[in-house]
This record gives sequence, structure tokens and C-alpha cells, in this order.
Amino acid sequence: MLSEKELLKGCVKADRAAQKALYDRYCRKMMVLCQRYSRSSQEAEDSLQEGFIKVFSSIKSFREEAKLETWITRIMINTALNNQRQKLYLLPMVDVSEIELNQSEEISLAAFNLSELVAMIQSLPDGCRMVFNLFAVEGYSHKEIGELLGISEGTSKSQYSRAKSLLKVKLNLHDTVYGKYGEAKI
Repeated sequence: MLSEKELLKGCVKADRAAQKALYDRYCRKMMVLCQRYSRSSQEAEDSLQEGFIKVFSSIKSFREEAKLETWITRIMINTALNNQRQKLYLLPMVDVSEIELNQSEEISLAAFNLSELVAMIQSLPDGCRMVFNLFAVEGYSHKEIGELLGISEGTSKSQYSRAKSLLKVKLNLHDTVYGKYGEAKI
């Protein structure tokens, strides 16, 4: 297995074997990331492929100030956001100047597998899905999300709140159908 430095060196030289090795190393993780931002597997695959094209075409500019994986992740997020951005403008997002976020309610995700959780996130409306991923998964602030998506901080907060509410309903429905530990109720 090639080290990160060896992979980087090979990719800078446009070595196809190094590019394939880099793709193989990170494609699964990046696919999951792209799926969270997309409505379907096909959209996610498109974002993944476009993202890796950007990675390979700009890898010479990688300054090694961060881990390679972090840099690739940032490119994938930006690519997925760009692919979804046009859809956000087609659907209105409600701006709420003050919204109460109940942070004390915790939900256990132990009974869910990754594909179930990704499917639940994919089923969210576009605006909610983008904000939920950026805030809850990637760790952006609502102010940063507002700047990234061209919305107000209040809109980001309201979309996140709506996403949490919708996910909570989906999680509760799953518990009703499958029980707390995933076995189907008959």
C-alpha cells in the first residue's frame, strides 16, 4: 500500500496507477459524503466523479497544510453543494428570525445501519438536507452556512430545526415498525 506522500507524488505526475490507488482509498468514504448531499445514488455518483476530476486536475496546488483526505473532503463537499445549489433557489426556504432549538433531546442511532441513516437524510427536502449536513455532520456554523448557501443565518437555523424534526419523525416511525433494536414487529 502506497503512503499518502507516494500517492500524492504519483498523482501530481498524472500516474494512472497512483490516481486509481487514491480513488480506491477514498471513494467509499467520499461516496457516503456525496450521498448525504444528494437525493439519489445517481446524483451522488455524479458528484463523486466530478469531485475526483477536480481533485486530479488541481492536485498540483495541494499545499500539504492539511491532510490529503481533508482536502479531498472539502472538494467533495463543494462539488456536492454546487450540484445542489441550483435546486435550492427553486424551492423557498423559510427565514425565521428567532427559533428555539431544543438541544436537550438526544436520539440514539445505535439501532440503525449506515444505509438507513443515509436514506433518511436523502429523503429530506433539499434545503434541510444541505443545512443538516453542513451543520450536524461537517461542523459549520449557521453563519458560515448562510455565507456558503447565500441565505440568512436565521434561515439556516430554521432549516436545521426542520431537518431535525423530520428526521425525528422518521426515526420514531422506524422504531414503531422495527422496534428499538431493529427487529421487525409482527
